[in-house]
Amino acid sequence: MNPRLEQLHPYPFQKLRELFAGVTPNPDLAPINLSIGEPRHPTPQFIKDALVAGLNGLANYPITQGSDALREAIAAWAGRRYGVKLDPTTEVLPVNGSREALFAFAQAAVDSTRHGRRTVVSPNPFYQIYEGATLLAGARPFFLNTLPENGYRMDWSRVPEDLWDSISLVYVCSPGNPTGKVMSLADWKELFDLSDRHGFVIAADECYSEIYFEEGAPPLGALTASHQLGRGFRNLIVFNSLSKRSNVPGLRSGMVAGDASIMKSFLLYRTYHGSAMSPVVQAASIAAWNDEAHVIENRRQYAEKFATVMPMLKDVLQFDAPDAAFYLWTRVPGGDDAAFARELYRTQHVTVLPGSYLARDAAGVNPGQGFIRIALVDSLQACVEAAKRMAAFVGEAA
Repeated sequence: MNPRLEQLHPYPFQKLRELFAGVTPNPDLAPINLSIGEPRHPTPQFIKDALVAGLNGLANYPITQGSDALREAIAAWAGRRYGVKLDPTTEVLPVNGSREALFAFAQAAVDSTRHGRRTVVSPNPFYQIYEGATLLAGARPFFLNTLPENGYRMDWSRVPEDLWDSISLVYVCSPGNPTGKVMSLADWKELFDLSDRHGFVIAADECYSEIYFEEGAPPLGALTASHQLGRGFRNLIVFNSLSKRSNVPGLRSGMVAGDASIMKSFLLYRTYHGSAMSPVVQAASIAAWNDEAHVIENRRQYAEKFATVMPMLKDVLQFDAPDAAFYLWTRVPGGDDAAFARELYRTQHVTVLPGSYLARDAAGVNPGQGFIRIALVDSLQACVEAAKRMAAFVGEAA
């Protein structure tokens, strides 16, 4: 077996199961799970109808590049959302969810023949796929801490100067998981300038881009920023997904867009990788990308939950309102995030994720230590009930 598999860390939810082993939660309370970022709003009926209507596609092998209609739908959505014109033939690919694509991209982007250029940078805390993809591509991860004292930004000055020319790939996540931080135009310019100077590729994970709180004020995306700065899409690849946007995590459908020369190589890799999207899923995806009304309603529900829950928790937990996404990243009293999560589960039957499980020790600290991630993915009623229980738990522990 590939010895690099031994470098992989247990996934956060495996660690959570181990943390809860032997713990019996309060049987008088219904369980509420706010640990995993799985959307639980109902899947829109028109998407399910499109899936059923596309069942004849099961009789055909899928094409890795996807249908013209799907790539055109993605490009049209990107035009409406980001104000850019993408060539659906050379700058767009459908993928089986952003998770699959983010992992696969590192396998294609890291040059294993160049031993001096095999570093991959990611934020810390981070989506664990970045690390796994890096290790299995034969590269070494460099974790850039995103801390409250710098507003959860990626502070590029913390990258050692002699490391830059070894970096082949940089993962960024905006809106961020777990912090909800959105990169500004100045942030993007700094990163683009570094990429132009050192030649690394940027993988921009934007799977939370459609969950924000002020209608008509979407988070700045990498494609928009690159276009506004007049640099085209050079060395930039953007990843997005229908999972959060359209409440279809089980559909496994997303998109990748950006630098045409990199996309050409990634398509070649994917042709051998066997990652073509089912024609049935493509049919449902076209319907989803072409409709915005359901996305607006989705945002309304999240905005209502945050507007209701944050005031309930502000006196017992310390947090900043996120720029976007559906997480609250909050400090816990006492600073032991794992103990807090375990006791909350035991006494209140509410599940949250310890922040230290989402991070690695870097520069002498684990930037997730002392935090929990609360995913406001359940119904408004369930989230309100969970907030009441958390407030009572903190009050009892004080």
